Amino acid sequence: MTQRLDPSEADVADVMISCRSVIKVYGTSTRRVQALRGIDLTVQRGTTVALVGPSGSGKSSLLRIVAGLDQPTAGSVEIDGVDLTTLGDRRRRAIRRRLVSHVYQRPEDNLVVHLTALQQVERVAVRRGIHPSAAAAMLDQVGLSSRRHHRPSGLSGGERQRLAFARAAVGSPSLIIADEPTAELDSASTRSVLDSITALTEAGITILIGTHDEQVLSRMSSVITMRDGTISSISDNDGEFAVVDEAGRIQIPAELLPHFADGRARIDTTSNTLTVRPR
Repeated sequence: MTQRLDPSEADVADVMISCRSVIKVYGTSTRRVQALRGIDLTVQRGTTVALVGPSGSGKSSLLRIVAGLDQPTAGSVEIDGVDLTTLGDRRRRAIRRRLVSHVYQRPEDNLVVHLTALQQVERVAVRRGIHPSAAAAMLDQVGLSSRRHHRPSGLSGGERQRLAFARAAVGSPSLIIADEPTAELDSASTRSVLDSITALTEAGITILIGTHDEQVLSRMSSVITMRDGTISSISDNDGEFAVVDEAGRIQIPAELLPHFADGRARIDTTSNTLTVRPR
């Protein structure tokens, strides 16, 4: 496994999510489960990032902590420069309302059944202190101008999810977290939702999606794969890369672990490469 040794420091102003040494332990009277084992993660502003992993990988725990819905046992989490882990419950809820929005898997969980599309977005705009006129512009941004007077029952599944993203994005929150937002959609509807997501990220909103949908993964800026409470790899346009955490530990891809059965690896370096191989 060879990794280039040319990392560049990200402009702090462009960092939307910053997790440092995040640990999460869940405990009961009979057992303790370490769901996250020292997560180090940086996500840039205005990008689309998918989080994938099997049950038990820690994906849901990380999504909840980034959303401010749960506190890590140790480590820090910053959203748009605000360290959520230093805030009390009341202040964290206020920051969460301002910075973070959610889109849930089932379209009906995102919408109010008796409100039109326009009223849905207007309601959120007012709650965020934004003039209701912003709602029409947001519907146009996700391609729903012609459906503004329809209630959810008169919209297709894809249209309902695009409306959910419009509600989430009005008032320009820093981050939208979406949990399997295309799980109940067909391919055509998924494409329309992804087009809307692209339009929102072009406006500077960062979107973090928990998904296993290959169609979604193909449209993401990067894909983060989790395994056993750690980030095992990150994929982007340059390929798939193993992760080096702040302690210098490298996550070996699961399919390569049989080559390191004794738990040891040889590391060779040259002027511009680092090679990790069985000893």
